[in-house]
Amino acid sequence: MQWLGVVEFVTVVETQSFTVAAQRLGMSVAQVSRQVSALESRLATRLLYRTTRRVSVTEAGQLYYQHCRPLLDGLQQAEQALSQAQGTPSGHLRITAPTYYGETVIAPLLTRYLQSHPQISAELNLDNRKIDLVAEGYDLGIRLGPMDESSLQLRQLGSRRHHVCAAPDYLARQGTPHTLAELTQHQCLVGTIDFWRFNEGERLREVRVGGRLRCNSGAALLNAALQGLGLVQLPDYYVTPYLTNGQLVPVLTGYMLQDGIWATYPRSRFMPPKLAALLDFLAQTLTKNA
Repeated sequence: MQWLGVVEFVTVVETQSFTVAAQRLGMSVAQVSRQVSALESRLATRLLYRTTRRVSVTEAGQLYYQHCRPLLDGLQQAEQALSQAQGTPSGHLRITAPTYYGETVIAPLLTRYLQSHPQISAELNLDNRKIDLVAEGYDLGIRLGPMDESSLQLRQLGSRRHHVCAAPDYLARQGTPHTLAELTQHQCLVGTIDFWRFNEGERLREVRVGGRLRCNSGAALLNAALQGLGLVQLPDYYVTPYLTNGQLVPVLTGYMLQDGIWATYPRSRFMPPKLAALLDFLAQTLTKNA
């Protein structure tokens, strides 16, 4: 079998885009197009329909893809098995994580990991949107909160606690809430949704909140809380230093919500050592720091 153009063709089918396929493969769009065209010429069959707006697969292309995908999977698994046998993590990792958590937690940990694994390189993309790991060619996604990703492998790396807190001068002026019902009497600094989540006994409770400031940036809400504008609910990696030094005071601690920090990655029979070592490092470190 001649492999020329096969990887490019499969990647275009899976991403439905020559541009995204080129980015995933580290090639130019023109190179990918030439390779696919050469493959079609060799097979004497049109595999893809191309327009200025979209790419679609022909019937023959779909049949060819169904046979090629398992072959490429087998080749990848063979390479991974050889890498595992050699035992030294190496290669390139593409990782995505939420912006603030990525900046403050994941990026420093990734730096430590790279320092101890000189044969590994990495690309870290910080983005709050829900990225399709397979379509965009990522090895690993870090995600926060409840998970329902049945199409991906999941591993819990740790947990996070959601603190409700405020500056001491705000509480001195407005009083300290002791029940969830009292939140309606307070200025609550609101994010992208207008309710906060709590654990009340054995059940999850959602409480609608409101106030004078709404913002989609946790860092901005944190600053407003430090300035005494109101109560805020934020995960521990935002507020822990300020709770420790007294600039923020926790309230409603008996209702504190705790949820997960997750690694998500495409399903595969073999996990590359470069990824397995990173997951172990993140799990050990995040659990220790919890």
